[in-house]
Amino acid sequence: MSQNLLDQLKTITVVVADTGDIQAIEKFTPRDATTNPSLITAAAQMPEYQDIVDRTLLQAQQEAGEGSSAAEIVSLAFDRLAVAFGLKILEIIPGRVSTEVDARLSYDTAATIAKGRYLIAQYEAAGISRNRILIKIASTWEGIRAAEVLEQEGIHCNLTLLFGLHQAIACAEAGATLISPFVGRILDWHKQETGKESYAPAEDPGVLSVTVIYNYYKKFGYKTEVMGASFRNIGEITELAGCDLLTISPGLLKELQTSMATLPRKLDPAIAAQSDATKIEMDKVTFDQMHEVDRMASQKLEEGINGFSKALVALEKLLTDRLIQLESKAKASHAAENIFQVYDFDGDGFITREEWMGTDAVFDAIDLNHDGKISPDEMGAGLGVILHLVKV
Repeated sequence: MSQNLLDQLKTITVVVADTGDIQAIEKFTPRDATTNPSLITAAAQMPEYQDIVDRTLLQAQQEAGEGSSAAEIVSLAFDRLAVAFGLKILEIIPGRVSTEVDARLSYDTAATIAKGRYLIAQYEAAGISRNRILIKIASTWEGIRAAEVLEQEGIHCNLTLLFGLHQAIACAEAGATLISPFVGRILDWHKQETGKESYAPAEDPGVLSVTVIYNYYKKFGYKTEVMGASFRNIGEITELAGCDLLTISPGLLKELQTSMATLPRKLDPAIAAQSDATKIEMDKVTFDQMHEVDRMASQKLEEGINGFSKALVALEKLLTDRLIQLESKAKASHAAENIFQVYDFDGDGFITREEWMGTDAVFDAIDLNHDGKISPDEMGAGLGVILHLVKV
């Protein structure tokens, strides 16, 4: 029986879900999953994940302590939310989940190290082995140095926003567990730069870039894994069949799953060993020089950091707005409880019409099931009706 492209791909490449949508992960059964600030922000706005957001905020509020500001609570909840989604994803997948360090720390080695340690501590406190977590860090020189330290501590790293060979070499020499070269974003830059509307899959600049990196790693024996990311079409994916890992969005996973064709392996260590790659000794001076010359890599790295930073600002606003809603709801609930105690003269847990001192019209509006008595839940739901009677 013929297999679809997704099933064939899984036999030669580890398929990773590039999403924060837990339902999508359940549907496509990847081994690993990766998220980023944009995906977490999008998922946090989906109604089906509101309970995760609310629970995270309430836990942060409790940890922050009484009298803490909304900014302090949101700051605590910020990283906890990414971990909360990661924990949920780990219940579904057998492998690893990538959790990203705040992109605004991309040029701060010490802060990135501290954040990586903090995220791992949160997972370990929840009973998750650090071997199932990849700390995702932008591939700046400073981020790569942070990854080097974390890897020495047994904290595995996924170096993201990677666009150039110089970044890839520096990551491998730092001992990074995995890199994520952004295929689609490389294509985007070349299309804009050249005005060319489309490229054949085999000529796609993003595909060619990942192929060069893969061949370099395999020829010179680096253990760092290559995970192609940020795809624009399934042609890019099929041209990289055989890559160590590929992280793919739900839309493209579905397209692969519904496509029936033969999938030949395109990347192979044996072929890579025969490549004409020349070894480059990498230090900061060489890195900076290559980065300056590679306009695509320098522009896309900065653009990516800015984009993820904006997503984080949006997430902070979302969390702040939701915290205000939760605090208002809690205050209303407390007020309803106080009002209920005032009217429940005999303490039997209900307010009868005889105990009620307001008008019959208001009593009837609060008595939702019309059984002649008001329960605590009905009082909470009807608080707005009686606010004009009682000073909260």
